[in-house]
Amino acid sequence: MELHHVRAFLAVAEELHFGRAAQRLHMAQPPLSRTIKQLERHLGCPLFERTTRTVRLTPQGEALIGPAQEIIRAVEHAERAVAHAEAGEIGRVRVGFAGPSSHELISELARTVRRTSPGIELELSSVTYGTEVVGQLLAGDLDVAMVRLATTPPGLASRIIREERYVVAMPDSHPLAEEPEVHLADLADEGWVTLSASSGSLVREALLEMAQDAGFVPRIAQQAPDSWTIMALVAAGVGVSLTIDTAFAAVDPSKVRVVPLAGEQTHTYASLAWREEDRSPALARVIALSEQVLPTPPDAPVRAAPRAEAGSRARRGRGTPSRGG
Repeated sequence: MELHHVRAFLAVAEELHFGRAAQRLHMAQPPLSRTIKQLERHLGCPLFERTTRTVRLTPQGEALIGPAQEIIRAVEHAERAVAHAEAGEIGRVRVGFAGPSSHELISELARTVRRTSPGIELELSSVTYGTEVVGQLLAGDLDVAMVRLATTPPGLASRIIREERYVVAMPDSHPLAEEPEVHLADLADEGWVTLSASSGSLVREALLEMAQDAGFVPRIAQQAPDSWTIMALVAAGVGVSLTIDTAFAAVDPSKVRVVPLAGEQTHTYASLAWREEDRSPALARVIALSEQVLPTPPDAPVRAAPRAEAGSRARRGRGTPSRGG
């Protein structure tokens, strides 16, 4: 049984007239009659009782109507699914992010995608940092991620979505806790709480580089798996921590003070990054929506455009974000 057999059968069953059914199918009556006979031979039974004046369904023909209609509905559903997928209206997009600093932005993007493109499923992964997320993007384990990068690696495209400021988190009892700003050199003798070296956090790398510029090597008092643990360790007096303002703005850091970092390198940028050659229509749709809810700040650095387009106007504004974590 082929699809044209099913369409022909339903047309005759609904019209109960071969001439009208042939007109409906935009074909001549003799080929339609041959198609019905082919179907009857395949099924081994008559589907219609024909006289010179009437056409009636046999019991077997009556039984075929429901399954035939289901076949047509399934085909139409498949065609719509393909069309929606091509338009980026359905699909799955895997999104990586890390820490409380990303939650507000990811939540806003997820709400917009759900409202405007309910056929797109966002699969969220919340434990991806720095160089780790770059590897997952390039390997195809993630489709898009919120990252802070020193440069945009080959094979990726990115767009700045937020400017952030470096701050130092310290216990509220610390002598510098009430200062409007703090120089990193003033904290040379402190113990530092950081993410682990294996996390690939570029905030940790920024601490090491800025400390070197300030003339000291930071003493790592404790490594932590995430920002919440860092906050708890700082509150407990284990040490101080270099972080970004948005990481602590999203939570209520009890017994912790956040003091802006003074000096030349005080700001970084959060970006969205994705594979430059990814042609997924669903990903292109998500990137385009991100331009609406997570626009590039007007004073963000202007970066060179990547070499290739990914099928979306969302490629505008992408570039090389500053160092972050």
